[in-house]
Formats: sequence, C-alpha cells, structure tokens
Amino acid sequence: MTPNMTERTAIHTRKVICHGYERSDGLIDIEAEMQDISPTGTDLLFRQVPPGGAIHHMRIVMTVDRRLVIQDVKAVIEAGPTEYCAAIESAYAGLKGVQIRGGFRQQAKAIVGGVRGCTHLTELLGPLATTATQTTMAIGRRERNGRWPSDGSGPMPKPVLIGSCHTYREDGEAAKLLWPEHRRVPATQDA
Repeated sequence: MTPNMTERTAIHTRKVICHGYERSDGLIDIEAEMQDISPTGTDLLFRQVPPGGAIHHMRIVMTVDRRLVIQDVKAVIEAGPTEYCAAIESAYAGLKGVQIRGGFRQQAKAIVGGVRGCTHLTELLGPLATTATQTTMAIGRRERNGRWPSDGSGPMPKPVLIGSCHTYREDGEAAKLLWPEHRRVPATQDA
C-alpha cells in the first residue's frame, strides 16, 4: 500500500516478533517479543523515554507439547511505563496446563486478564498462540514428507484447520481435499 503524498511524522512504532523452535527433548518453544518505540521520545507519568526508546519491551517464552498443551511459561518485562510493571511476570506461569485451541484467548484472559496480568503481555498471547499452531503444522509437514494428511484410506478425524476460517469451512473446496468425505470419522468418534 502506497501512502498518499501528505507529509507524515512517525509518532509511535509497535513491533511484534514471534519465533517457534523445535527442542531436542520433543517439546516446542515459542518466543514472542513486543516493543512500543517512541521515535521522538515521550514523557510518561513515571519516567522519561528518550527518542528511539522503548515504552514497552516485553517477552514471553512458552513451552508446549505437540498437542499444544502449555508446559512452561516465562514472561519478562524489560521496559514498561512504570517500575511496578515487572511484578506481574510470574502470573503467566498460571497458564501451565492450558491447551492452545479454540477459546484459548478467553481462557487465558480468565487467568491473566485485567488486574491479574499485564495488558500488553496478555495481548501478546494471541500472536504467540498462532505461532505455536504454525510451528506444529510446519513440523507435521516435514514429518509427512510431502504426503497430504488425507492420503490413505482409513477413517480420519476432523483436522484442526476445518472450521477455522472461510477457506477451511467444512463445506468448502479446501476441506474436501484435507478431509475427504469418504474418510470422515462420524462426530461421535471425533472427540
């Protein structure tokens, strides 16, 4: 997208970067980092941020198994608007045992939402969860070595992608390729 020719001045930059790592013990580490940068500097209530400085600089490292069940979580606030922000880091360990799947964000908010967490760390859980999903899918693609998940003739449970968006709607063309009618496990056996 090309901006119009109106003169603009950068006031705020938010960077979110996520990485997925396969560990030698079979688990998966997902790292998410968020920075809010003030290009021109700003005067916060509790501190002065110099030009190019971070208002927020936060990280979460989450360890999950192949089923996306959270095994460990570490949150770190390297920079926040106050000196009190880092006191909430340990609350994110409360996510251990939660599975990343439909409803994850609501479940996470029940544990670390509002005053039980940090708004920015909790917000970072969304991209972290999608990165975890993409990472496990990449591992699965590598292990399938070019074979489609629907290759074969036996019954097949509903793939996690089915019903996740417009493209993967159950009656769509993509679903027909990923989960052929003749391989679908009846709903009672799907759980």
